[in-house]
Amino acid sequence: MWDTISDKLRKAEKIVFVTGAGISQESGIPTFRGKDGLWRKYDPMKLATIDAFYEDPKLVWEWYEERRQNILNASPNPGHVAIAELEKYKKVSVLTQNIDGLHQRAGSSSVYELHGSIITIKCTICDFKNKITAGFSQLPPLCKCGNILRPDVVWFGEALPQDVWESAMILASSCDAMIVVGTSLAVSPANLLPVYAKQNGATMIEVNVEQTHMSSSMDLSLRASAAKALPELVGIISHF
Repeated sequence: MWDTISDKLRKAEKIVFVTGAGISQESGIPTFRGKDGLWRKYDPMKLATIDAFYEDPKLVWEWYEERRQNILNASPNPGHVAIAELEKYKKVSVLTQNIDGLHQRAGSSSVYELHGSIITIKCTICDFKNKITAGFSQLPPLCKCGNILRPDVVWFGEALPQDVWESAMILASSCDAMIVVGTSLAVSPANLLPVYAKQNGATMIEVNVEQTHMSSSMDLSLRASAAKALPELVGIISHF
């Protein structure tokens, strides 16, 4: 079976990665749903909704600013780097649920951030939006227009960026192989992406230390970390 799968991967022209928090865990960024996940320590409904933000913007910003500094101090790990390296040999797209920007910092050029970016800051009222890596002199930070700034992330109850989601659906529906990395596939609508790929007849690979509810639909499930499995997997794909 492995010979057949590796042969399909080598022949695949368009490869799509769907990535979640697990790939960034080894860069020192906590997951949300693992045993040490952030949601175990905080009530997400008090931190990751627009209502919570307006109720106590300082509290929400304190939490996000701590996460921002942790992310800015983190570095891409071998898993991120391996995906970027594969661009030398294949047409690679990354559809990520992560908001940390580590794929781009590793060198990936085609990254679609389904849930936005914690590095990008936008105004709650005017059209200001920009990447900001420096800290803020006050929390919550204010826009030049006088209104509160917020992280450009998708909170519970908010829609995904429509242009990003439309591109993700097209890429998932037309890829030759999909590699799902470090995500429990518990969040909708991102968990539909493997369904679109499978309907297109794509070769399906999962890289996750734990079993997910999509594992039985995969052609191959690798029970290993992204940092360990992806360099090996990319080596096989790129070895002609």
